Amino acid sequence: MYRTFYGLKENPFNVTSDPNFLYLGRTHREALSYLLYGIRERKGFLEITGEVGAGKTTLCKALLNQLENTAKTAFILNSALSELQLLEAIVEDFGMQPVRRTKISLLRQLNNFLLEELRKKSNVVLILDEAQNMKLPTLEGVRLLSNLETDKEKLFQIVLVGQPELRRKLNSPSLLQLRQRIGVRFHMNPLDRDEIDKYIYHRLEVAGSPGDIDFEDNALDKIFEYSRGIPRLINLVCDKALLSGFVLETKIISGEIVDKSIFEIEGKAVEMKV
Repeated sequence: MYRTFYGLKENPFNVTSDPNFLYLGRTHREALSYLLYGIRERKGFLEITGEVGAGKTTLCKALLNQLENTAKTAFILNSALSELQLLEAIVEDFGMQPVRRTKISLLRQLNNFLLEELRKKSNVVLILDEAQNMKLPTLEGVRLLSNLETDKEKLFQIVLVGQPELRRKLNSPSLLQLRQRIGVRFHMNPLDRDEIDKYIYHRLEVAGSPGDIDFEDNALDKIFEYSRGIPRLINLVCDKALLSGFVLETKIISGEIVDKSIFEIEGKAVEMKV
C-alpha cells in the first residue's frame, strides 16, 4: 500500500523469516559463527536459543543458504511430533521416500543415506526448529540418532533451535545424556540500542529504498523501548509507522508517529496532529 510512496520494491518489515533481510548484528553474527564452527568441526549436537521473535528461524535459513553447496541439509519447522513422525519427516526432508514407515526401517534408511554421504565426503546437517515443543521421549529419540556414527566421527550434525524453555527442558535429569552431547551452545540476545537504526536502514536498503526515509532519534528510542531489541517487534512498529507516514504524506518518521503505531499494535486509539 505504501511501497510506491516510499519508492520500495517490497515490504521491508514483513514478519516472515526472509534470510535476504537478515541483519547480522553482534548476536546474530556470533550465533552464525558458532553454528558454522560446530558443523564444520562435526560437533554432533548444537543448541541455539533466543526469545520469541529474536530471528532464530531467519538465521537458520541464512545458514542453509551458506551450506547449500557444501552439505546435505534438512530443516524441520514443526518439531512437535512423535518420535516416529519426526523420524519420518527427517527421512523425507533429506529427499528420500520412506521404504517402510517403521522405526527400524526408517533408521536403517537414514543410516545408509548418511554412510553414502560420508563416502562422498559430504557433511549432513539436521535443523530442528521450535525444539522447545518436543516431548521428552522425542528428544531422547533424537539423542539416539547420534549413535549413527563411525569410530572416528559423527555422521551428521543436529541443531536444536528454540526458545529459552528449550534450555530448561534440556536440564531435565532424564535428558542428561543428551545435554552432555551438546558440543556448541549459544543464546541469541536482543539487539542493543546502537543497532536499532542499523537494523532498520539495512532492511529499508534491501527493500530498495532510495535513502530518503528518516527515522528521528526520538522515534528510534521509542522503538527500542517498546521492542526491547526484539526484531519481530521492531518490524511490527516500523511497518505501522511507515503506513502512518504514508497517510500523513511524510517520509520523516517522528516519535509521535511511532507512539501512534505502538498504540495501534496494542489495540488503543490515538489522534494524530496533522
